[in-house]
Amino acid sequence: MASSSSCVSTQAPVTPAKTSTSTTLLILRTPCFILRPPSNPSLSFSSSSFTPKPISAKPFPSRRRASPPQNYVYPDPIPEFANAETQKFKTALFKKLCKDKDTFGDDLDAVIDVCVEVFSCFLHNEYGGPGTLLVEPFTNMFVTLKEKKLPGAPAAARAALLWAQNHVDDDWEVWNSYSQK
Repeated sequence: MASSSSCVSTQAPVTPAKTSTSTTLLILRTPCFILRPPSNPSLSFSSSSFTPKPISAKPFPSRRRASPPQNYVYPDPIPEFANAETQKFKTALFKKLCKDKDTFGDDLDAVIDVCVEVFSCFLHNEYGGPGTLLVEPFTNMFVTLKEKKLPGAPAAARAALLWAQNHVDDDWEVWNSYSQK
C-alpha cells in the first residue's frame, strides 16, 4: 500500500533528558525523525527494503572558533573624585535627612557620619565608573546603623542610595570629561 503523504514522522522511545537531584521530576524529550519518501515512486513505505535517508546530504558546517569574550576592564578608583563626591554626598544627605528631625533627633550627625564613612570607603576602593555602582555599600550602611542602634536606618540608607543613583555616574562622566581636556 503506497502512502499519499510526502514524509513520514516516527517517534523513538521517550528518554529522560535531565534529572533533578532535589526532586524526582523528569523532563522528557521525544526525538522525532522526518523521513523522505523513496526516490522510486513505485516503492511503498511498507517495503522491507526501505531505509530512511537523511533530508540533506550536505555535511554540517565546520565549527568556527569563537573569539574569547572581550572583558571590559573598569578603571581604578580615582581618589580625588572619591573625595569630591564624598563631600557632595555628605552635604546632600545632610540636607535630605535634616528635614526629618523627628526620626533622627540628636543622632543625625552620627547617622550621617556612618553613611559618609561607608560611602567614602566604597568610592575609594571599588567605584570605577558607570556600571560599578553597587547596592552593597548601602546595605552595609543600613546594617551598620542598625548595629549601632541609630534611628532611621532604612530612611538614611534609602536616601543615600537614591542620591548615589541620581548623581555618582553622571558626576564621574563630568569629572573625566574635564580631566581629559
